[in-house]
Amino acid sequence: MASQKHKRIIKKAKGYRGRANRTFRAAIRRVEKAMQYAYRDRKTKKRNFRKLWIERVNAGVRQHGMSYSKFIGAMHRIGGREAVDAGKVEGIILNRKVLADLAGNEPFSFKAVVDVVSRRDEELRWVEARRREDGI
Repeated sequence: MASQKHKRIIKKAKGYRGRANRTFRAAIRRVEKAMQYAYRDRKTKKRNFRKLWIERVNAGVRQHGMSYSKFIGAMHRIGGREAVDAGKVEGIILNRKVLADLAGNEPFSFKAVVDVVSRRDEELRWVEARRREDGI
């Protein structure tokens, strides 16, 4: 039993420097630490990719005279996933990853998305303003 556990740990420690790839006691410490790093860095990787997508979408949106925060706010206002799934509105459901890809690789498609979002947001704001004026 113990030898199987030792072999498994030593196998995971392959490529480590010094005694950590040969002796169980050193290897188990290094493998546990490596697993901690892997867990932490899986979270960091997600964070970094989201940051990258936001930067790319921001750069693409600014080319069309809009800021990132206004664009994302307008996308949420015209109907997010919940509203579309409930059948309340016909919205645009594109996540930041897809938007970043469109901004970089399909500039004309991205411009179409920005135009639709800004037009729908203007219409929605106009309707809301009319409702406030009418006291509804």
